[in-house]
Amino acid sequence: MTQDSTEAIYDANAGSWARRERVLLSDFTARPFVIEELGPLAGAHVLDLGCGEGYVARLVAEAGAASVFGVDVSSEMVQNARKAIPVGSPCAMVFEAGDASVFTTFPRERFDRVMAVFLFNYLTRAQMTAVMRAARERLAPGGHFVFTVPHPCFPYMRPASAPFFFDTEGKSYFAGVDTTYEGKIWRRDGEGVPVRCVHKTFADYFTALAEAGFTALPKLVELKVTEEHVAFDRPFFEPLYGYPLHVLFRVEAPR
Repeated sequence: MTQDSTEAIYDANAGSWARRERVLLSDFTARPFVIEELGPLAGAHVLDLGCGEGYVARLVAEAGAASVFGVDVSSEMVQNARKAIPVGSPCAMVFEAGDASVFTTFPRERFDRVMAVFLFNYLTRAQMTAVMRAARERLAPGGHFVFTVPHPCFPYMRPASAPFFFDTEGKSYFAGVDTTYEGKIWRRDGEGVPVRCVHKTFADYFTALAEAGFTALPKLVELKVTEEHVAFDRPFFEPLYGYPLHVLFRVEAPR
């Protein structure tokens, strides 16, 4: 069966991702930690690779960034990002459609922060390495590169059911590398939106960072549902309690 392109999937489902507050599972379990690890953001120039409809970019702006430049393969998501730019925001926000693995027309030579929030699960290892290389080249000395991905073990630990899953179609952890697993992640209003994971092992991420020119050991955080999440909305969060959902990496450029 021919798979739809990631661009087509997100163009068709752009409306399901548009939000002004936390709605998606990962808005609770991942994105707040991205902002924390990017900080401090006051006066920073930020590059957002795989910006989607700009939700995290807007959080970055609220945290005091001077500018955010986002790029995403989905023109519909980019249109939504542009529409959602806060009127009168002191943060200069620009969003462009493009493939982050080959994009070259950046508005700045260097950025203080680079982020890729759930971008690499749509790319092969080779594409991911190309994006990481671009992030390294564009990152100012001492700057932070922060990215999140689905936990490599997660697709093998849960059945294909709400509120989050990827279907491995019987592939093993090692045999499934660079294979696309289709899945869904749910909103708190009960709507499921399609996601996919081009599977990689933990070693693949470390290898790609090294090949891209990062020499420091990254900080790694395994993200999960917390007791606070369960207390806030037990029916939604409890089915995922105890599972490793996502991984956050933060690596610094040499000064």
